[in-house]
Amino acid sequence: MLIDVIFALIILQRLGELVIAKRNEAWMKQNGGYEAGKDHYKWMVAMHVAFFVALFVEIQLIDYPFSSPFWVFAALFLMVQLGRVWAITSLGKYWNTKIIVMPKAPVVLKGPYKYIKHPNYTVVTLEFLLIPFLFQAYLTLIVFSLLNMWMLSVRIVKEEEALKLHTDYEVAMDGKLRFMPQLKKSEN
Repeated sequence: MLIDVIFALIILQRLGELVIAKRNEAWMKQNGGYEAGKDHYKWMVAMHVAFFVALFVEIQLIDYPFSSPFWVFAALFLMVQLGRVWAITSLGKYWNTKIIVMPKAPVVLKGPYKYIKHPNYTVVTLEFLLIPFLFQAYLTLIVFSLLNMWMLSVRIVKEEEALKLHTDYEVAMDGKLRFMPQLKKSEN
């Protein structure tokens, strides 16, 4: 029962974020924004959907019992959610699940963006670890943590290329902590 409630809350949160993203996308495009990195987006969405399907299937098939570390991982997950909210609210209308760039827009340097590049991707990576740990779904944890790292190695390059091309991103983010080690430029 508790598993079902937590699972449902996470799904509802994601659906709410999609509503916010769609609203922000419309505003950004009305104000001169354009979408970059379209090619990988459908794969990223498919990966996130597959993550929840795999998690649900693994939970149902394995029927793991709750263990005492559950509450530790639940507390960590809640802290990560605060980071998610902080990142989203800091970007405001510029936050999106897609890479939407508004040429000449100021680079957001408040909230976690004062300290780190891509805090939202840090949150997502932690979620790909913590959510499976909550349910002891270790196969999902391993497979989707690896897939997420691969996806981000593509996405971050695409996002940074677009931001560097149309904003002062490179200067604004100079010296900020990187989410991942230096990434190679994409070939696409």
